[in-house]
Parts: sequence; structure tokens; C-alpha cells
Amino acid sequence: MTLVLVRHGQTAVNAEGRLQGRIDAPLTDLGRRQAEASGAALTGGDIARVVVSPLLRARQTAEAFGLPASVPVEVDERWIELDYGEWDGRPLRSMASEGWDAWRADPSFAPPGGESLVALAERVRAACADLAEDARERDVVVVSHVSPIKAAVAWALDVGPETSWRMFLDVAAVCRIGIGPRGPSLLAYNSVAHLAGRAPTA
Repeated sequence: MTLVLVRHGQTAVNAEGRLQGRIDAPLTDLGRRQAEASGAALTGGDIARVVVSPLLRARQTAEAFGLPASVPVEVDERWIELDYGEWDGRPLRSMASEGWDAWRADPSFAPPGGESLVALAERVRAACADLAEDARERDVVVVSHVSPIKAAVAWALDVGPETSWRMFLDVAAVCRIGIGPRGPSLLAYNSVAHLAGRAPTA
């Protein structure tokens, strides 16, 4: 079956083009509509459980799915967003090129007071391994953030965390990892067709 990875809907922070790590911002109205659309894209699957990041935007996204009460929803700290430390909340356009260059060149690099991609990969790979057994039998849905989802895709492809810089993941996008007897395989990445027509309203 499948490990289904859903990125949370829009918040004001990412709509403003700012780094959003541990800032606990709620969904915007558009973000809620996106989350509802993501939930609709999950219909038809045999969902065993839903695992969410502890951050509000992820929990609100899972709530908007409207899944039956019989589907358990559990919080797993390992799916929290990368800790950007002192850079959290900074506009992307304000980042000096030296900072980006250091970050992209070395996956063990961490922003001041923050977390490295290597550390993120370790916790996400462990979380994926823990879900794999259940996902062999029924779908398991994870609602998380851009960096942990990229790390989960890297786990499926058996590649290093530096590959995250080569991936783009939109808000409310859905990724699917098949879990079979020979291990994981990537079935779909950055699926956003379900968001068609859900543009911001005036």
C-alpha cells in the first residue's frame, strides 16, 4: 500500500515569502480550502491512520480532511518542520548569498541555533521506518512540512539529504510512496491537480 505525504495548506508566513520553521502560524482561509481539497484527494483509499506534525498548520490541515472519527490521528514530533533557528521568519529575499551557499554546499550545516538537514533526515528516516509496516497493509497519511516530506522522499529513493535542494514542493501538495516487500518506491511527487481553481479570493 502507500505512505501518503501531505504538505499543510497556506499560512500568512509562507504567503509573505518568509522562512517558516517552528513559527506556529495558523492556516489562512485559502490554506483551509487547500487542506479540504487535499482531503478530497485522499478519498477512495483505505486509510489506517493519520500522523501529523505538532505544529498548528499541520494539525488544522488534517482536521480539514473530514475523515471518519474511526481513523486515528496521532502527533509525532519527528515530522515537525526543520528548525531554522535565528533565521526563522526571515524574508527569503533578505538572505545573504553566503548563507544560501553554505547551506546548499554542506548538509551538516545548520542555521545559527537551528537544525541541519542531516539531523532532519535522521529523525524522518526513523519515522518512515516505523510507519512502513502499517503502510504495507493499508494507506498511512502523514501531514507535515516541506523539509520533512523532502527527507521522506529521499528515504524512499535511498539518496542523501543534499537532494532536497533539487526538489520543489508546493503548499498542500500530495506525495505517495509505495511500500512493498522489496522496500519503498516513489509513486507520485508534488501532486497538486486537486488544487485547481482554489486561487486566493479578494
